[in-house]
Amino acid sequence: MSHLIRIDGTEETAEAEPGDTVLDALLMAGVGFAYSCQAGNCGTCKCELIEGEIQELEYSEHALAPADRARGIVLACRSQVWSDVTIRKLDDEEFLVHPSRVLQCRVAVLDRLTHDIWRVGLDVISGGPFGFSAGQYATVTFPFAVGKPRDYSMANRPDEERIEFHIRESTSPESVSARLGERLHIGDTVRVAGPLGTSYLREQAGAPVIAIAGGSGLAPIRSIVSTLRAKGIDAATHVYFGARAERDIYGEDEMRSWADGRVDSSLHVVLSEGHANGAYRTGFITDAVDRDFDRLDGFKAYLAGPPAMVEAAVELLTSKGVVPRDIHADAFYPAPGVVSAKAVA
Repeated sequence: MSHLIRIDGTEETAEAEPGDTVLDALLMAGVGFAYSCQAGNCGTCKCELIEGEIQELEYSEHALAPADRARGIVLACRSQVWSDVTIRKLDDEEFLVHPSRVLQCRVAVLDRLTHDIWRVGLDVISGGPFGFSAGQYATVTFPFAVGKPRDYSMANRPDEERIEFHIRESTSPESVSARLGERLHIGDTVRVAGPLGTSYLREQAGAPVIAIAGGSGLAPIRSIVSTLRAKGIDAATHVYFGARAERDIYGEDEMRSWADGRVDSSLHVVLSEGHANGAYRTGFITDAVDRDFDRLDGFKAYLAGPPAMVEAAVELLTSKGVVPRDIHADAFYPAPGVVSAKAVA
């Protein structure tokens, strides 16, 4: 017997089979709902359980602290439905839903940005138009890896027709991105599905921005900040780009142009394995932010990069006054297992 999910204060409902997660049921019903990792690690899909019986799957305390759970907050992606359920959305800020598309694209650009990061530019052949918000990502399937889709963030602005991804070439022979430059060729057909993710530019916020990127995590940050500048959004913007060494830096001239002529904006390139030669800062990227700002109250934060860097940045930013709803990050984690306990609210 199916169950009904209601969203408090709205007319929106969704049917769920026993054991479906709240998030899956809402998305299948076409109900717009904020989500990102779908694995209980990011906290984007937090909501309040008003009534009903759920079983919670395993999740990270980074995504849902015990204090929040004690007051009835749950993760929609980790809450299996076992009765009629009523939930309440926590975040009423701007939430955009673009039509989901499955595109056939042709490789038009394939060049190296660094020794191990490739720029892949795709022209849409069919399935468009592809609308997305700056900072979102898509699921990409290469012709040599059918059945092994991977998620990559768009690096281009939404108003640009050519889709661009920045992809790190893996050293693992089993990885889809291993030997990417040898296995992918100009003219190849690539499948792109999306858009996905909620770590996108909040254009109406009118708040100062801090953007922190690590390695190829620069892709969504490039989309966000270049869109902000292209649209003439007058927001102070501080960009921190972290790399291992000088050979891992790319896009520096463009990043510097984002701050040119503005006394309220800046760029900081930080090398974790570099030497202090005066050209770049060294150390951990979060330490650089910590030294530069005593407080960051009222800022919007956009984060992209390795999960460890993102988690450290979230902890630092919240300690400096950035409220959790103003921290936007898409990190990709493996799905955790199942918790056997039943939670009833």
